[in-house]
Amino acid sequence: MINNNLANDGALVLFSGGQDSTTCLAWALERFSHVETLGFDYGQRHAIELTVRPALLAGVRALNGAWDARLGADHMIDLGIIGQISDTALTSNVEIAMQENGLPNTFVPGRNLLFMTVAATLAYRRGLTVLVGGMCETDFSGYPDCRDDSMKALQVALNLGMATRNRLETPLMWLDKKQTWELAEQCGGVALVDLIREHSHTCYLGERGQLHDWGYGCGSCPACALRARGYAQYVQQAASKEVITKS
Repeated sequence: MINNNLANDGALVLFSGGQDSTTCLAWALERFSHVETLGFDYGQRHAIELTVRPALLAGVRALNGAWDARLGADHMIDLGIIGQISDTALTSNVEIAMQENGLPNTFVPGRNLLFMTVAATLAYRRGLTVLVGGMCETDFSGYPDCRDDSMKALQVALNLGMATRNRLETPLMWLDKKQTWELAEQCGGVALVDLIREHSHTCYLGERGQLHDWGYGCGSCPACALRARGYAQYVQQAASKEVITKS
C-alpha cells in the first residue's frame, strides 16, 4: 500500500461507482485527511452504477479503518438536464457507433466540464480545495473533455471565476487500464481489487448479469473491452512477477 504523509487539504472525489472512480477514491484516501464523494444522476443508460454506489462506499470503509475515519459525506446531484439536451448512446437506448466527427456516440458533450463545475461549486460550500476525477487520456475513447489540456484549462477558469486556488487532480490521466488495476492494488491491496471487480460497475449498457474475471458487464461495449483487456494484462504481469520471484 502507498504510505504518504497526509495533506491537510480536503478533497472531493467524483465517484460514479465505476472502476476508475473507486480507484481515485482510494488514491485520495491515501493522501488527504478528509475526503467526500460526489455522484451525478444525469439520466445515464447505465444508471445501475448509482445503485451500486452505497455498497461500494461501505466496502471501501470496511477495508481500512483509517479510510473510514477520513471518508466524509457522500453527495448526489441531479443533472438530468444533460440527458434532456444531449443525444448520445449513454443517455438513450441507441446502438454504440462512431460519428462523422471521429468521436463515438458515447461521448456526452460537456459532461465532464459540467461535472467539475458543479463539483467546484459544492467544494466551495464544503470548504474543500481539491477536486479528484478519473479522466484519462491513455486508455479512453478520445473524449475531448477527458484530456489533460481540458482539465488544466478548466482549473484556471474555475479558480478565476470563483476566486479560489483549488486543484483538479486526475491520478489516472497517464495510466492505461492495466496500470489502473495496479494503482488500486498499491492503494488497497488485493482486497480493493476484488471489491472493484465484484461491486463496481463500468459497462455502458448497464448489464449486471454475469460476473467476469474483471467484473460485471456485457463484455462487448467499449468500456467492458478496455476493462477486460487491462485486467488480463494486470493478471499476466502479476503472474510473471511471481514466477521471477520464485525462481
